[in-house]
Amino acid sequence: MASPMTRTITRMFCSSAAGLVLAASGLAGVGAAGAAGTAPRAPVPVTAYVGSGSGGVFGEGTVTPISTAANVPGNGISVGCCPEAIAITPDGKTAYVAMQHQGEVIPIDTATSTALPAITVGAGPWAIAITPDGKTAYVLNAEDFTVTPIWTATNTALRAIKAGGGPGAIAITPRGKTAYVINWTAGRVTPIRTATNTALKAIKVGTHPDAIAITPDGKTVYVVNHNSGTVTPIRIATNTALKAIKVGRAPDAIAITPDGKTAYVVNHNSGTVTPIRIATNTALKAIKVGHSPDAIAITPDGKTAYIANSYVGTGELGTVTPIRIATNTALKAIKVGHDPRAIAITPDGKTAYVADSGGNHVTPIRIATNTALTAIKVGTHPVAIAITP
Repeated sequence: MASPMTRTITRMFCSSAAGLVLAASGLAGVGAAGAAGTAPRAPVPVTAYVGSGSGGVFGEGTVTPISTAANVPGNGISVGCCPEAIAITPDGKTAYVAMQHQGEVIPIDTATSTALPAITVGAGPWAIAITPDGKTAYVLNAEDFTVTPIWTATNTALRAIKAGGGPGAIAITPRGKTAYVINWTAGRVTPIRTATNTALKAIKVGTHPDAIAITPDGKTVYVVNHNSGTVTPIRIATNTALKAIKVGRAPDAIAITPDGKTAYVVNHNSGTVTPIRIATNTALKAIKVGHSPDAIAITPDGKTAYIANSYVGTGELGTVTPIRIATNTALKAIKVGHDPRAIAITPDGKTAYVADSGGNHVTPIRIATNTALTAIKVGTHPVAIAITP
C-alpha cells in the first residue's frame, strides 16, 4: 500500500465508528417549538454528502448530496480538485470538505447545499476531525506536516500546528480535550491539546501507523500500524503506549462498537477482520471477509459491522461483508460495484451507503435485509462520504 500522502482511501471509519468525531452522528429530530404562535421547526432531512473527482486525471471534483429518505441525488456541488475527506458539524449545519491538491477546505451550507468561500489551510489537506462542541475543525495537512484549526463560527483558519512527519489520520477524544494525529513516516502519534492548540510530546507506536480510533469512554486510543501488522493502544490519561497487539497483514482501518467492548481491525492484505477485546487488549480469532478490505462502519445499535472489499486487480466485482457482532461471524457478501472505498451509515441505522470509486456511484444497502438497492449515480471516482445527523 502507498503512504497516506498518495492513497485515495478515505478514513471515514470511520464516520460511523464510535469514539470518532470525523462526522456527526445521532438521530435527526424535530426542533422544539418556540414562543407562542411560532410553528415547530420541520424535521431536518438526513443527507449523505459524497466527494468525487481527482483533479486533472478525473475531471472537476464535486460533492453530491443524496436525500436518504428517497435515495435521490441532488445537483453536484462544484468544489475543484480532489475532495479527499468530508466531516459534518454535530449540529448538521455545515459539511467541511478537504481539498487535497488545492490546500483548501470548502465549507458547504447543508440547508441549501451550496459551497461557501474556501478556507486556505496547509499543503495536502487529507483528513478532518471536528470537536464534539462543533466549535473547531482540525484539518490534517499531509504534505507540510501540520494541522490547521478552523474556527467554525466564522470559518477562519487559525495558526497551523506542527504535527510530526507524514501525518495520516486524526481523531478527537469524546470530551474534545485532545486531538491525536498519527505520523505515518515517523511511527508516532502526536497529541494536540485543543484548549491551547499546542502539540504535546509524540508517542512511539508501530511502523507506518495508518488509522486511529478512540473508545467511547475516552480512555484509550487504538492506533493501527500498517507495516508491522499491529495495533498499539495508548492510555489517554498518561499518553503512554501499551503493548502492541498482533493482528493481520497490512491493517488499514478500525472501528469500535458503541458499547466500547470491541475494536474491529481491517487487514487489507489478509482479507480478514480482527476483533480486539478492549477490556484485555487481546486479539480474537480473525474473521474472513472479501479480497482487499479497505473500510469499515458499525451500525448505531452495535449489532453489525460492514466491511468494504475492493477486489482491485482481480476483475471481480467489489462486495460488502456484514459481520454479526454478537457471534463474530461473517454473513453473505453483498455485491456493490467495482471498487468500494468508503461506507457511512444513517443515524437511524436503517441504511448503509457505499461509495464505489470504480463505478462512479453510491450503493445503498438496506440493513434489515442486507440487500443492495438501486445504485445512485454521483461524480467520477467517489472516495469520501459523510451523513448529517
